[in-house]
Amino acid sequence: MIHDPNRVYVFDTTLRDGEQVPGCQLTTPEKIEIARELEALGVDIIEAGFPISSPGDFQSVVEISKAVRNPTVCALTRANRGDIDVAVQSLQYAKHPRIHTGIGSSDMHIKHKFNSTREDILARAVDAVAYAKRFVEDIEFYAEDAGRADVNFLAQMVEAVIAAGATVVNIPDTNGYCLPNQYGDKIRFLKENVQNIDKAIISVHCHNDLGLATANSIAGLQNGARQIEGTINGIGERAGNTSIEEVVMILKTHQNLGLHTNINARNFYEISHMVATQMRMPVQANKAIVGANAFAHSSGIHQDGFLKNRENYEIIKPEDVGFPSATIVLTARSGRHALKYHLERLGHKLDRSELNDVYQSFLTLADNKLDINDEDLQMLVTSNVSLVQNENK
Repeated sequence: MIHDPNRVYVFDTTLRDGEQVPGCQLTTPEKIEIARELEALGVDIIEAGFPISSPGDFQSVVEISKAVRNPTVCALTRANRGDIDVAVQSLQYAKHPRIHTGIGSSDMHIKHKFNSTREDILARAVDAVAYAKRFVEDIEFYAEDAGRADVNFLAQMVEAVIAAGATVVNIPDTNGYCLPNQYGDKIRFLKENVQNIDKAIISVHCHNDLGLATANSIAGLQNGARQIEGTINGIGERAGNTSIEEVVMILKTHQNLGLHTNINARNFYEISHMVATQMRMPVQANKAIVGANAFAHSSGIHQDGFLKNRENYEIIKPEDVGFPSATIVLTARSGRHALKYHLERLGHKLDRSELNDVYQSFLTLADNKLDINDEDLQMLVTSNVSLVQNENK
């Protein structure tokens, strides 16, 4: 396989892992709408569903396969032939089909989920990949709970499934267990110890149970992974998945990593709000990249620095992710510079003395009113400036 060694492929699972959030189930038309936006965003792979899980999921994979042209359309299965047969049927219209099959790799899962042995699990993994390969060329294998798996057994499993035909191997931190250095070390171990690793792409699929999904994904990329799996807004099972917008903007911001994606980052804000609306899953205000406060400045010290040079407090330009604009939020912690900025925006140019008087009244108001709007500012100027003018007569 020949790949740009610095290209990171983006695998979006908003419509599969993201939809597992309670209350976030989508209709097929809603999924198609999001899939088309994901295509416009530039994602490389769309995981469209788990076809055997329900007739609705099966139909969604069929219809998404018809609706998009450029991305690979992926269908999830367990490591059994029945699942794979249904997935193959669901992908019949896909221009670039992929089957994503796999099984547990940790001793915890092998013993307590499958009541099995390493040898049996390994045989099932190889059989699933070899069987899927009869129908679809592009096969991704997931070694579930790889974050807690014995690294030597994991390497044995990865080598075996690549030999059986896997083109991508997914090393999920299914429970969000790993620290970034642990996860990075695991990826590096596979790169250095799996003899046929050059024949497949290593993928990272991290969960956010300890708030480390994005950090772990970056650690995986730094150690040789070249596909990241995540969701828009970081939605997903339990505490969620890696947030695609965070990983992409980290790579753009830290260009010294030498890695790049084909994502159109200016589409992030729009698709973020589409997903939040359709899935009835509001984006928290302090969410990185797409949250309402991501480019809002309220501290007086920050506002002053931002107004002097936005790069003092912004490492990303809001327009780079499609965000409407940075905002200077007026609160009781705002300084004169921020107040002056908003007054001039409204057409009021005050001298230093007038600004001081308005500022003192502003602080009193801001202590009692959380949301200072343009009408409040107009009132402050009218009452204070007229007062100053009357006193000078």
